[in-house]
Amino acid sequence: MPVFSTPAILLRRLDYGDFDVIITFFTLKRGKLSLIAKSAKKSTKRFAGVLELFSEVQILAGAGRGKGLPVLQEAVLKQPFSAIRADFRKTAYASYWSELIHNWIEDNFKQVALYHLFEHVLYELDSGKTVPSGLNILFQMRFLTLSGHRPNLSHCSLCRLELENIKNDNITVNLQRGGIICGKCSSGAASRMSLAKGTIKQLLWAESGNLAKAARIKFTHSALDESTEFLEEFVCYHLGKQPRSLKFLRQIRKDS
Repeated sequence: MPVFSTPAILLRRLDYGDFDVIITFFTLKRGKLSLIAKSAKKSTKRFAGVLELFSEVQILAGAGRGKGLPVLQEAVLKQPFSAIRADFRKTAYASYWSELIHNWIEDNFKQVALYHLFEHVLYELDSGKTVPSGLNILFQMRFLTLSGHRPNLSHCSLCRLELENIKNDNITVNLQRGGIICGKCSSGAASRMSLAKGTIKQLLWAESGNLAKAARIKFTHSALDESTEFLEEFVCYHLGKQPRSLKFLRQIRKDS
């Protein structure tokens, strides 16, 4: 692997031996990538204060020995996002987004749009200008779409009746089918989850269009609750497990 440079956001770090650290980055040019930072724990110059969770850095890396991990040679801090790490609620949201990327995105698979989405929600979360729960909805909707797991909210997943032609104000959601089902198709179906038609329209709007404008969608309290429950259940179902960070996030919301 030749030496390369790329913007990157730190997803995870793991101590390795007495002095080294294994870092997993989500990079602009190479997607998710794990590197080894040699002597990172004892160096007071090369990486001091740089390799913190969620920080955006410009990295320089090259090949390691044999088949070992690439080596992180240099990291220059671009954006520390320190306000996120100083707030446990913000940390919980950023940790959840990071875990989704870490668990769902394969290594060395370039995803420019997803990088810019992640970068944007971290900037908004750090600034405090946007409600974290709204950012969480935005990130999940766009993440699911970009990762190829878009929930079907535009028509019945069985008969394909368009949303506008579904007469029910509250529409059943079927996780196994991957989206909404109309009243006729949901007859007799066991489902505890439904979404108001207005909530569905807001979710569809959050999924597309200008990212900055979408981040500032004003959800009603009920739409926020419905959207949050639906998206987190959808993620867990299709990921096949509950992310550990989501359990922490839910506990924080419960206690607050």
